[in-house]
Amino acid sequence: MEEGSLRGLAIVAAVGFFVPLLLGFVPRLRLPSVVLEIAVGAVIGPSVLGWVQVDEPIRLFSRLGFASLLFLAGLEIELDLLRGALLRLAAWGFLFSLLLSVVFCYALRAAGLLETPLLVAILLSATSVGLVIPVLKDAGEIASPFGQLVVVAISIADFGAILLLTLLFSTQSGSVSETFFLLATVGLLCVLIALAATGLGRWKRLSETLARLQDTTAMIRIRGAAFLLIAFVVLVEEMGLEIILGAFAAGVLLGYLDRDSLRTHPQFQSRLQAVGFGIFIPVFFVTSGLQLDLQGLVTGGSTLAVVPVFFAGLLLVRGVPALLYVRLLGRRRAVVAGLLQATSLPFLVAGARIGVELGKMSQATAAALIMGGILSVLILPSAALSLLPEKSSD
Repeated sequence: MEEGSLRGLAIVAAVGFFVPLLLGFVPRLRLPSVVLEIAVGAVIGPSVLGWVQVDEPIRLFSRLGFASLLFLAGLEIELDLLRGALLRLAAWGFLFSLLLSVVFCYALRAAGLLETPLLVAILLSATSVGLVIPVLKDAGEIASPFGQLVVVAISIADFGAILLLTLLFSTQSGSVSETFFLLATVGLLCVLIALAATGLGRWKRLSETLARLQDTTAMIRIRGAAFLLIAFVVLVEEMGLEIILGAFAAGVLLGYLDRDSLRTHPQFQSRLQAVGFGIFIPVFFVTSGLQLDLQGLVTGGSTLAVVPVFFAGLLLVRGVPALLYVRLLGRRRAVVAGLLQATSLPFLVAGARIGVELGKMSQATAAALIMGGILSVLILPSAALSLLPEKSSD
């Protein structure tokens, strides 16, 4: 590693520190720090000031941040909820979203505004688990029937979008049938690991050893989680699949294995979040800003015009299917669910990066897509919260 090569990483880390700190001085400004991190990254990057280039240390930390973000998103998935009437309703909602998204994106291609309709259609059909769940928790709705339906719906959307993205747009795998076989292999491996871990969990000595080491400098559970994440990422890469699948699958698997009903390690997940959101994930978002082609976005009038179109697309694709929830939730809460479902940014950032790396999406289109996601984060959660307190019995 060349001397001074960590300079850019230091600047990125500084952005990751000062942005939420400065926002903390103005608590009335309900602006997610991730939005400002991306914006500042774009300003200091090659498109504007040129202070920072994406070198190898930044690329490595950003990659780990990308994996950590999907890992923690997978950890939020409640597999126990994915059953029964809620699952059927959420699944129909996702299929409706996917159909709307495909029609919408192919209409954009017919208008000459989009070059990769299927890829963008998949990206628009997802939601942001990491952004929506905190909103529900803060509103005290996470355990309500409304909150549970939204959680199931966004979980199904993320599952479906990641599987489709991996199935249709993997970098190295061959035909769709080969990719499907590899996906089935990963799924079978998860099942085998879950069965093996369930059996080992009955081994009293192992449980006692884990409990003894979890709060020492060994931090054995954190190390185990890191090993699981890295192992799955390496596995799927070796199979020619996207790391987005490996990281997400590792998080879902860990969430299933870590059902701590006795609360023997209550700080485990908060520590994982501290490592992810405290170290790696901010680098990913700032780096995503560094890689935004703002010049291409501004100079290309048609590309800039697509930003509000993508935002409207999120509202259409993820908001309209919430009409299916009216009978169960009532009109007002169905509208709130639609606004929350249409809130998406991390998956758009990740998917846009994959599209650029595969040569399936231009930098300008990727920037427009991310800007559309930023608009959704800035507008939709606040709009949803403004409606939520007004209880409705209709």
